Amino acid sequence: MFSQMKFKPSIHIGIVTVLIVSGLWFCNQPGVKDKQQKVIIQKPRNLVINRILQDGRLVAATDYNSTNYFIYRGEPMGYQYEMLKSFADYLGVKLDLRIINDLEKSFNCIQMGTCELLAIGLTITKDRAEQFSFSEPLSQTRQMLVQRKPKNWRNMQTMEQIDRMVIRNPLDLAGKTIHIQKNSTYKLRLDNLSNEIGADIQIIEHDDATTEELIEMVADDKIEFTVCDEHIALVNKKFYPDLDVKTAISFPQNVAWAVRKGSDGLLDTLNAWLKDFKKSRTSAYMYNKYFRNSRTINIAKSEFSSLQGGKISPYDQTIRQYSSMIDWDWRLLASLIYQESRFYPEAKSWAGAFGLMQLMPHTAEKYGVDSLSPPEDQIKAGVEFIRLLDKQFVDKIEDKDERTKFVLASYNAGIAHVYDARRLAEKYNKDPNKWDENVDYYLLNKSKPEYYNDSVVKYGYCRGTEPYNFVYDILDRFHHYKNVIND
Repeated sequence: MFSQMKFKPSIHIGIVTVLIVSGLWFCNQPGVKDKQQKVIIQKPRNLVINRILQDGRLVAATDYNSTNYFIYRGEPMGYQYEMLKSFADYLGVKLDLRIINDLEKSFNCIQMGTCELLAIGLTITKDRAEQFSFSEPLSQTRQMLVQRKPKNWRNMQTMEQIDRMVIRNPLDLAGKTIHIQKNSTYKLRLDNLSNEIGADIQIIEHDDATTEELIEMVADDKIEFTVCDEHIALVNKKFYPDLDVKTAISFPQNVAWAVRKGSDGLLDTLNAWLKDFKKSRTSAYMYNKYFRNSRTINIAKSEFSSLQGGKISPYDQTIRQYSSMIDWDWRLLASLIYQESRFYPEAKSWAGAFGLMQLMPHTAEKYGVDSLSPPEDQIKAGVEFIRLLDKQFVDKIEDKDERTKFVLASYNAGIAHVYDARRLAEKYNKDPNKWDENVDYYLLNKSKPEYYNDSVVKYGYCRGTEPYNFVYDILDRFHHYKNVIND
């Protein structure tokens, strides 16, 4: 992921003192309690749910489109994504999301056990139910014909005029050509419809185009017809007002998540969660946010949406430029800046940190910037600070990916507390040069007296949940950026 850095380590005593002191003010406040996460586990358990709880992560797959998953203004969003996050929070684990826009690969992900949960709004069919176990229905949908309205529809006085010029009766699909995504349930429904009307419907399956891409092709007059689920049709109609999506070609069908056969403990836990979640205000809010909110069209067409412009922030070019100074992927630096300021250059924290990079005044002064400095200078100063932090670890931690975690933690909490956590790790026979399940544990627990009063600890109490989550959140968001944002 990251290449090896090329410079030799050097230490400037005055700035290293800044590195140590800058983190102490944030952390040395023992009056603040750590947050405790409530974990609810349902029985019976099986090997899958036990593994999820033991590993502390839920591996789930969804697809990339305007409703399920996308990035907007630097933040991962989407109906399926937010639902999965809520379920992972319920379990007390992290969400490890895989983005797969190929139905066959999605099914293989479950069958091969590389994913534990498939969340792409699958309709439940007899064939699929023989291959997978489905959750309680999330909702119901119908399969809708997607077609263009007449070219002069805006001049028509009544809806009846439009109805006469588009297909409303499925019998009229005889002899028509319909394009669909390969391995979708639409193929089975269209085959059955062809038999029901006693006439051929030509079906062209695409393995290189998603349902939403086919909808766009209809809107662009490249193909005449496609089929999609009703909730997808209604969202996409907002983007393409020339489309008609009022003709149903199926009865209502249940939509659900899928797990591998035999994952009974996971399925029982999922269903228990769904039973209460579907009644909650959060569930209603999520649904309205993505399927009824009029702002969805503005989001989808924004230059800061991964679906349209592909920008993370207004400062992408500057971030690209300065990330090369530290040999970081620019999307990693963007993730850090989002974490610190949400890309708001006038941001100020209660502690006095300011700007895009949330530098403390005494640190910023070393790099010649203040709260009035332009965004480009703020980013450059933050990168210089990151480079200095990296130099303190480069002779100790050779692996750059691993070292980056120490740098991120130091950026948040101060290098002094990270040094303390490394000493604690070494004392308790853990690897002081490994982050996960080694140094991270001791930094996380440095708010406990038995650790911050330990004889090897030089800098006292630290509210360790903040740097611990800081590292995870930045790397998790970086993973999301890599899913959909080109490098």
